[in-house]
Amino acid sequence: MKNRFKLLTGIFCLSISFVLGSCGQSGMKDKDFSGLTTPGSQEEAYEYRTFFLPAKDGPIQPYVGDVMPYYENGVYYIYYLKDGGDSYNHSIFLTTTKDFVTYTEQDEVVIEASDGGQDGWIGTGSVVKAGGKYYFFYTGHADSSDAEYKEKIMVAESDNLTVFHKIAGWEITPPDELGQKNDFRDPQAYYDPDTDTISLTITASKDNVARILKYTVSADLQEALYNGIIFSNTVGDFWNLECSDTFKIGDRWYLTYSAQDDTLWYASADEQFGPYSEPKRLEGKLFYAAKHVEDGENTYMAGWARRSESPTSTRSVSAWAGNLVIQKIIQKENGDLVLAPADGVIQQFQNKRKLMVDSAQTSIKADSAYQYVNLCTCYERFLLKGNFTYSESGSFGLCFDYNGEADKYKLISICPGDNRLQLSFNEGATLIAETEIHLEPGKEYFFTYIQEGSVGVFYIDDMAALTVRLYGVSGKPVKLFAENNSVTFSALEQYS
Repeated sequence: MKNRFKLLTGIFCLSISFVLGSCGQSGMKDKDFSGLTTPGSQEEAYEYRTFFLPAKDGPIQPYVGDVMPYYENGVYYIYYLKDGGDSYNHSIFLTTTKDFVTYTEQDEVVIEASDGGQDGWIGTGSVVKAGGKYYFFYTGHADSSDAEYKEKIMVAESDNLTVFHKIAGWEITPPDELGQKNDFRDPQAYYDPDTDTISLTITASKDNVARILKYTVSADLQEALYNGIIFSNTVGDFWNLECSDTFKIGDRWYLTYSAQDDTLWYASADEQFGPYSEPKRLEGKLFYAAKHVEDGENTYMAGWARRSESPTSTRSVSAWAGNLVIQKIIQKENGDLVLAPADGVIQQFQNKRKLMVDSAQTSIKADSAYQYVNLCTCYERFLLKGNFTYSESGSFGLCFDYNGEADKYKLISICPGDNRLQLSFNEGATLIAETEIHLEPGKEYFFTYIQEGSVGVFYIDDMAALTVRLYGVSGKPVKLFAENNSVTFSALEQYS
């Protein structure tokens, strides 16, 4: 039986010197981080809700790997490769939600890796309904070094979405024309009732170029036809375009993928399987392996927020798997995509908090030296929003105190001179993640920042999103900052 994480029994008002001796305007009590002096002890104390983590397995904390979402009858089924704990070699597990705020975790494994054999490790896949059956196409990654094919596409079936049974002997192997038998994975399935067929997109490589392939499978699974390459990488040196996915918004089709060890990208087309436009980045590298899920009204991207192997690291955030993060997809007038918070995530923040500044408007005029203004307390979970205008090219944004020393500050930086939104550590010296954004001086923009535990997502004005990982900052001040710029922040509000 797994030991589910329980909150520390002592949940008291913050007594740290910079808090004004209260529990907030609504009278709610805040977790006391004054005795949790290390990033690891803070991480142990968090109760993740919105940014879901699997329950602890004894002392071991498992993590969410590649996400495979599916929607039916008001429920979002979030399948994922579970890393660690009671998961054998990235077996597939399930959590469900109706609002992206609270989750119900299924303890039992959905598809388990085999002890040896072709699916000695489980790789990413997807669920599709065809002919009254649910099929889970997934990647079988051979555990043996002498296997002819390192990866094959395999399938399991179900009547109920919670328990799937492998179909023995069914597989798709890489086509000979690829010239390699190692990388062939991440099937994404789509059912076409008009033709009674299932289309699969699969990531692979040919001639050392990352590709996305297409197959057509009969709904009875008796035939599988290779249709060829539908997309080839043209930007960056990427071996694989992982977790590819397609969806339609309005009259435009989109293809998304996570370039291996890079960021989430998208391209668009008039037809589902191309030809596609040149790809563009959609987020930073800490939001990875995201796939879409739609409910008839909105479309979302479900992925995982990257973590560090050690919470004390101030040099990198590079470990595989992390927390679940859901973001809503917004289509702009020109057809570009941008990510925004899910409505339910925003609506949970109702308790307005007192800021550390006297006014909701604060201006900072800074030369080459960083200038800081204490803004609010970094609670276990909170939302911060406001407007900003600027006049020069230097950076500005939010600063998170790590250990009381400025040279270890963690920054979410808006960098208009470089057209970047960035997460950096060590007072800007160590770049962790970034995404592109184009702003204009003198124009007012709106931002929203949501944090739970060490995971946060920073949004600008339906223009850009950046997922961040901030260990060791809870219970300390969140500051506004600027350098080589004059910035006015206004309409500032914090909610918990």
